[in-house]
Amino acid sequence: MTFQLGSALLDACVLAIVDKEDAYGYSLTQQVQSVMDISESTLYPVLRRLQKVDYLKTYDQPYQGRNRRYYQITEEGRIRLMELLQEWQMYKQKVDCVLLGGELNG
Repeated sequence: MTFQLGSALLDACVLAIVDKEDAYGYSLTQQVQSVMDISESTLYPVLRRLQKVDYLKTYDQPYQGRNRRYYQITEEGRIRLMELLQEWQMYKQKVDCVLLGGELNG
């Protein structure tokens, strides 16, 4: 079963991946696809948007005779990731409460 969740979760996944280590587009796509059903053509506009708002920056590195573009998180990106993680925890707690029973706190 696939749950349709918004762009904020996709942003959080991308930022979390590049927070651990710099990554190139195809590698990012593979890692995000392990948790969300997206295509490469969906991810690249997200990467450009995150770059435009200074959450990511890029650099090129030679690989097998070609340049590979790597994405790296910025300090602004880390701040945004922390905000998204806090929002995710609150959202997850509310969904867990509804699905699993219990009381909502907050």
